[in-house]
Amino acid sequence: QVQLVDSGGGLVQAGGSLRLSCAASGRVPGTYAMGWFRQAPGKEREFVAAVRWTGSNINYADSVKGRFTISRDNAKNTVYLQMNSLKPEDTAVYYCAADQWGSATPDIKAYDYWGQGTQVSVSS
Repeated sequence: QVQLVDSGGGLVQAGGSLRLSCAASGRVPGTYAMGWFRQAPGKEREFVAAVRWTGSNINYADSVKGRFTISRDNAKNTVYLQMNSLKPEDTAVYYCAADQWGSATPDIKAYDYWGQGTQVSVSS
């Protein structure tokens, strides 16, 4: 079993920055991919970004390209999401997720483990 703990959310003004972290523990597969998803009130959970274990394949949703950066530290089993130039429409609960098959796909169904979520609120 894999446990994911995500953190780093908060309230920020439009144009500001936040960095989210997600620490994995337990029986962590050696080649898993990590992703970030978000869910705004009344909306479905949507893909934000993902990265393979090697860091060689990174995917972003079009809505965050150029503003968000995903990275990982395999020695710490931690993945980060640096969010810059935040907009009010980025307001959501952000979840990290692990895909044990390591594809970094945007497909939510591929992810086996989930963090508890961290709230990001962006004021205008």
